[in-house]
Amino acid sequence: MSSATPTRAPLLAIVGRPNVGKSTLFNRIVGSRRAIVGDEPGITRDRLYGETTWEGRRLRVVDTGGIVPDEKDLIPAEIFRQAWVALEEAAAIIMVVDGRTELASPDMDLARLLRRMNKPLFLAVNKVDTREMEAPAENFRTLGIEQLYTVSAEHGTGTAELLDEVVKAIPAGDDEAAKESGPEPVAADAVQPEGESAEEVPPPRETKVAIIGHPNVGKSTLLNALTGTSRAIVSPIAGTTRDAVDEVIERDGKSYRFIDTAGIRRKGKTRLMAEKLSVVMARKHLEAADVALLVLDAVEGVSALDAAIGGYADESGRSVVIVVNKWDLVGPSRKNEDGARPADRSVYEQQVRKALKFLDYAPIVFVSASEGKNLDRLFETLEIVAVERRKRISTSQMNRFVESVDFERAGVPYRQKVKVFYMTQASVAPPTFVLFTDKDVKLHFSYERFLQNQIRKAFGFVGTPIRIKNRARSKVELGARKRGR
Repeated sequence: MSSATPTRAPLLAIVGRPNVGKSTLFNRIVGSRRAIVGDEPGITRDRLYGETTWEGRRLRVVDTGGIVPDEKDLIPAEIFRQAWVALEEAAAIIMVVDGRTELASPDMDLARLLRRMNKPLFLAVNKVDTREMEAPAENFRTLGIEQLYTVSAEHGTGTAELLDEVVKAIPAGDDEAAKESGPEPVAADAVQPEGESAEEVPPPRETKVAIIGHPNVGKSTLLNALTGTSRAIVSPIAGTTRDAVDEVIERDGKSYRFIDTAGIRRKGKTRLMAEKLSVVMARKHLEAADVALLVLDAVEGVSALDAAIGGYADESGRSVVIVVNKWDLVGPSRKNEDGARPADRSVYEQQVRKALKFLDYAPIVFVSASEGKNLDRLFETLEIVAVERRKRISTSQMNRFVESVDFERAGVPYRQKVKVFYMTQASVAPPTFVLFTDKDVKLHFSYERFLQNQIRKAFGFVGTPIRIKNRARSKVELGARKRGR
């Protein structure tokens, strides 16, 4: 039974030239360190969205890259285009200037541009950290913006007064119902009643999908292709994305939040503070996702860095889909003028499997993000993996499974063998199983691997890592369990 789609909250856009403190103000308003903040200009490039509630009003907030009107270079021009998309959608705009600097001509040009939009416009003179700085801030009134407020985004002063006036200027609507509707979340460790069959835990309202990979493999192009927008800046320059850019779409009645993370480099390769922070934030957003799309460059093949990034996803318990991008450049459909034989998909898949043995549970999808090829197949695989991640197997089924497994085939040394009494699934996302045995020891790697493979053979769990924990049971506890049956 489908529910009505909630009205989208009005959008508040934060704009300004580079390094005036837009991201700091954005973080202050949404109440989290969502955007990367630093002293280097131009850190934010794509549009970055968040949500907040102020005086009972729900607002969406967007942080834009530093705008320099009429800039001709590739990345600054793309930043301006991305910011303009946000401005056209916005219900209100906050222009941020640096109160510690002189009024600059780019500020004048931007203010002139914003005034012509005829939308509620507010001027936030930022970095006004002392009372003595308030008087010089009045010089910014020459920008022609009537609503001027002195703020210190870093310390939080002045932001409450600014937001009070912002919500007054935005027409009231359905956004006043700040409480989100929806079913209560299902506890991940809820006990499965004995005797029930395998089932999928009711899915959440949206599946969070992190797009990960090293720089310049086509992550932003893939995000744009999946969402049908020019949401992220795409350029041949490696490391264009720094903040995690996300977009929510509805497809076949299901909601997906795609997160385009910054390209993850090796520690020794990151020099600028913004690059180092972007890697940290990329791993943070990965750990908050349900599924990771590990993007590989079909031309380059699988590198050691690809394996390291895949390892991050596996260790964090995310489900994984391996996406081989740029397949149009090497696949059979390519016309080779030099007579070279195009890559065969099955052979290429074997190479990927060999290089990423620890991700043998992850399905592989070959796509061309730039040409939009095979994206339907990627969506189908994504949905399968999202459902498998939340699958729960009943304890009775697990016990029948244990009885059917020949543990002698595990090839474990005699001293490290354990006697299995029974097994139960403790939680989902990722699926975690507790093995009750006669010894309180860490399971041998080959034993754990054997058991994972047997579980997959019996129950599936496509695309998701499986966790197994061992717990010893004493004779007294075992006797009590038998008497309770």
